[in-house]
Amino acid sequence: MNMRNIAIIAHVDHGKTTLVNALLRSSGTFRDNEEILDRVMDSNPQERERGITILAKTTSIVYKDTKINIVDTPGHADFGGEVERIMHMVDGCLLLVDAFEGTMPQTRFVLKNALENHIKPIVVINKVDRPNANPAQAVDEVLDLFIQLGAPEDMLDFPVVYTSALNGTSAYTGAPEDQKPGMDPVFETILKEIPEPICDPSAPFRFQPALLDYNGFVGRIGIGTVRGGSAKVGDTLTAVKFDGTTKDFKIMKLYSFLGLRRIEVEQVECGDICAIAGYEDCNVGETFCAQGHNDPLPRLRVDEPTLQMEFGTNSSPLRGQDGKFVTARVIEDRLYQEVQRDVSLRYSRIPNSESWTVSGRGELHLGVLIETLRREGYELEVSKPHVIIREIDGEKCEPYEDLQIDVPSEFVGDIMETLGTRGATMIDMVEGNGQTRLTYVIPSRGLLGFVNNFLTLTKGYGIINHTFREYRPVYGHPVGERNIGVLVSTDKGPATPYSIEKIEDHGTMFITPGTVCYEGMIVGEHRYPSDLAVNVTAVKPQTNVRSSNKDQTVVLKSPRKMTLEACLDYINSDELVEVTPSAFRMRKRILSTPDRKKWEARQKALKEAEGK
Repeated sequence: MNMRNIAIIAHVDHGKTTLVNALLRSSGTFRDNEEILDRVMDSNPQERERGITILAKTTSIVYKDTKINIVDTPGHADFGGEVERIMHMVDGCLLLVDAFEGTMPQTRFVLKNALENHIKPIVVINKVDRPNANPAQAVDEVLDLFIQLGAPEDMLDFPVVYTSALNGTSAYTGAPEDQKPGMDPVFETILKEIPEPICDPSAPFRFQPALLDYNGFVGRIGIGTVRGGSAKVGDTLTAVKFDGTTKDFKIMKLYSFLGLRRIEVEQVECGDICAIAGYEDCNVGETFCAQGHNDPLPRLRVDEPTLQMEFGTNSSPLRGQDGKFVTARVIEDRLYQEVQRDVSLRYSRIPNSESWTVSGRGELHLGVLIETLRREGYELEVSKPHVIIREIDGEKCEPYEDLQIDVPSEFVGDIMETLGTRGATMIDMVEGNGQTRLTYVIPSRGLLGFVNNFLTLTKGYGIINHTFREYRPVYGHPVGERNIGVLVSTDKGPATPYSIEKIEDHGTMFITPGTVCYEGMIVGEHRYPSDLAVNVTAVKPQTNVRSSNKDQTVVLKSPRKMTLEACLDYINSDELVEVTPSAFRMRKRILSTPDRKKWEARQKALKEAEGK
C-alpha cells in the first residue's frame, strides 16, 4: 500500500485537533451511526478541559488506497520538545494558521523545526468563516515567516488549502462561499505534494523511537517510523544505546494505528509509523537494528528541563484526610512511571527527606503533572517553581523567552510598567483598531506569577503567548516574587462568618465560612507588603444580654477563587501549596507563628547585613 507520514503543527488553539476530527470524518474512518466527540483525539480529560493537546497522538486514514499516518502535535510551548522529535518521524506537515490571528509565536517555532528537518509544509489557513477573518493576509504573514526563517527558494511557493475544520469544509480558495463539505482538497494536496517515506524494504530493519508510552505489563513502548526492512513479533533486535553499547531483546508486541485505535499486528513494514514493546529500557533517540547490522540513526535531541519545583509528602495537620496515596514510596513509584513516558521530565530524591526535585519544561508542564496526581488520589505539597540556572562557558545563565501580548490599547501602560519590573526588554509595539501587540524578550523567571496578574490587569481581555528563546547570562535583579503580604491563620478549626467579617477590612479573603483551617495556612491577601497573622476561627462571645441586631445576617464579600495554576503563580519561596484530591491550600513552610516570626527576623537581619 502507498503511504504518507505527516504531522499537523500550529500555534496553540489554531485548530489542529479539530482538523484531525474533520479528516477522520471525511475519510469514512467512522461508521455513519458512530457518535463522535469534538476534538476526539484529545482523549485525556485535562486536554478536553483545558482545550489544548498535551500529548502527541498518532492516527491513520486510508484515502484512495493510500495510508496516511497523521501525528497530532501539541501547540503549547511547554510541550514543544515533542514537536521537534515528531519532525524526525514524518516526511511532510500541515502548517495550520488561523485566518484571523495570522502567524503567532508558536507558528514560528514549529515552522522553524520543520524547515530545519527539511520537512515539506502544506499551509492550511483555518477558520476562514470567522468574522473579520483575512485569509490573504494570513498567507502573506506565512510567506514573510518563511523568508525570515531562511527557507530555501523552492519552499517559498508552498501549496495552500483553506478550511473551516469546525464545519468540516475546505476549498482551494480563501473565499468563505467556496467552502464545500469534506476534506478532499486537503487529502489531494497531501497525495500530490508530500513524498512517500524514503525507505528500502530489502534493507536490514532499523527503527528509532521518537515518542514513548508506558504499560505496566510490557514496560516502555517506543513509537517511531520504520526506516528500513520489516519486523515480526518474536524477532530479536539489537538496541544501540547512546554510548555505543548494545543490548539484544525480543519483540513482545507490535502496534499499528488505524483511526482512533492502536491495534496489535504481527508485522510492521518499511515506512510505517508503529509502536514496539519488548525493550524495557527504551529511550528516545536510540536505534533498534536487525541482529548483526548495528547501524545507528543520528541521535534525536531531547529538550532539557528549564523549570523545577520541589514535591514532597503532605506535612500539614490535615494530612491523610482526603487522599488515598500519601506516603513517599507510592509518590516516588508514580513519579517513576511518569518519567518512563515523558522524556522532558526529571526527578531526584532530596537526601534525608521525603521530598523530590521535579524538573520540567514549564509551569503548564508541571501543573498538568500535579493535576494528574491529584485526580488519581495523591496528596502532596509543592513549592514555588524556579528556573534552572546553567553554567555556559564559565558564566551562570538562565532561560529567556519570547513574549507576545495582545491587549486593548487602554491597558498598555499598566502592562509595560509591570513588565519593566520583571526584566523584560521591548522588541516591538504595533497598534491598530484599538488593539496593541507588544513583543518582548524576558527572563523565564519574570513570567512566574505574571499570568494571573496579567488577567487582572487586562480584565480578561488580554492574550499572552510565550516560547523558549535561549539561555543568557543571569539578569541581576530579583524578579518573580510577590510583593504583597498575606493573611495567615493562627488557629486550627472551621472559619466563622464572625471572624471573616472582622478580617475582611485587612485585605481579600481566599476562604469561605466553614473552611477548615490550620495554623500557618494562608487564608487571604493582605493589603500591605507585610504578612498578618489572623484568627479566622473565633466565635462570637455568648452573653445573656439580648442584642437589638441579633437577627441581622452577616454579609460577606465574595472570596477570590484560586485555581491550582493561580496558587502556583501566587506563592513565594517561603510558602507551599498543599494539593489533595478535593482541595488546594496555600500555606507557609514554617507553620508555627512564633517560629516563623523568628525566621523572618533572621532573614531580615541577614539582608541588612548584606546591604552594609
